[in-house]
Amino acid sequence: MKVYKSKISYGLLSGILFLLFAISILEIFSTESIKSILMSIVILVLTAIFMIHLFFSTKYMIVDDILKIRSGFIYKKNLEIKKILSISKSSTLISSPAASFDRIELKYGTFSSVVISPKDKISFIKELMKINPNINNQIK
Repeated sequence: MKVYKSKISYGLLSGILFLLFAISILEIFSTESIKSILMSIVILVLTAIFMIHLFFSTKYMIVDDILKIRSGFIYKKNLEIKKILSISKSSTLISSPAASFDRIELKYGTFSSVVISPKDKISFIKELMKINPNINNQIK
């Protein structure tokens, strides 16, 4: 089994955490109730912990001929590497198991794809190509 961690864009993580913090600060200053303030703080802390967990737990594992994509306890996908048709760079901002803006898209069906961000893209792609040399690698 080979494990590839997701590349992490600390700017993306910081932006998300800043947005959460800003929303919570606005909520705190717009209310006078201690209960509401405490609830806002608890929600902020729990959401921040959850986001940090997602960013740091996202990984891609190659086990035999299966690519296992994991992002926290929310996203789990097993993809047969033999079904991958192409690999290309992606700049999409759609929600995906990718903790970075440096993303690649794996197409594995007529209309199916997944966007990921392995830290070591070159080794990751080489490993996929060993298992499925028919992948159209558009990154090179």
